[in-house]
Amino acid sequence: QVHVVESGGGLVQTGGSLRLSCAYSGTFSGIGSITWYRQAPEKEREWVARSTGDDRITYSDSAKDRFTISWNNAEKVGFLQMNRLIPEDTGLYSCKVKALIVNLGRTSFPEFWGQGTQVTVSS
Repeated sequence: QVHVVESGGGLVQTGGSLRLSCAYSGTFSGIGSITWYRQAPEKEREWVARSTGDDRITYSDSAKDRFTISWNNAEKVGFLQMNRLIPEDTGLYSCKVKALIVNLGRTSFPEFWGQGTQVTVSS
């Protein structure tokens, strides 16, 4: 089982910055990827950025050139640096951790979510 906790959200003005953290802990053999999502009020959850264990990084069009995802596996924490924030970035930001678990010779890749951290960008 992997426990995921996000932090770093808050209220910021347009043009400001925030750095979100995604700390993970538990019993696992490795981590395959960390993915950030966000959900604005009354909207579907949308994917924001992903970093994989083999250093592949991808961003949504809305995050590209403004957000940076990073990952410190030794510290068991991922980050989402968000710059030049706009009101449309407002939402609950959640982190999904894809774990590698080897148990009794069987390998699985379960995914675990945190509770999220709220980001509010005022105009």
